[in-house]
Amino acid sequence: MTLYVLIAVALGGAAGSLARYAVASSIQQPSMEFPWGIFVVNVSGGFLMGIIVELSALKLSISPEMRAFLTVGVLGGYTTFSTFSLDSALLIERGAYASAAAYVAGSAVLSILALFAGLWIVRIV
Repeated sequence: MTLYVLIAVALGGAAGSLARYAVASSIQQPSMEFPWGIFVVNVSGGFLMGIIVELSALKLSISPEMRAFLTVGVLGGYTTFSTFSLDSALLIERGAYASAAAYVAGSAVLSILALFAGLWIVRIV
């Protein structure tokens, strides 16, 4: 771990957090019971992770600093399972068990499928 990698992660984390806030708040409305904003962030983050990892493995020569910036920094700040956990707990506390189950299962399954979609897209292009 070098100072440059640490700086890359810090800058990427800031950018990813800002992106998460922008995307989630543009989607989520106060009248919505289901946490669609973070749901979309988690699924799109999985998709982007698949694209970045596969591009860096098969098609591009990415420096360790850039890889850390994009994956640990940007996507680490963008996708947030701490917020996911909070949203899940709030749904459970409200007694919205069906929504909680759909949110937990949907986030996990669709995020993984989105990652595979990203891998697949890079492999066929």
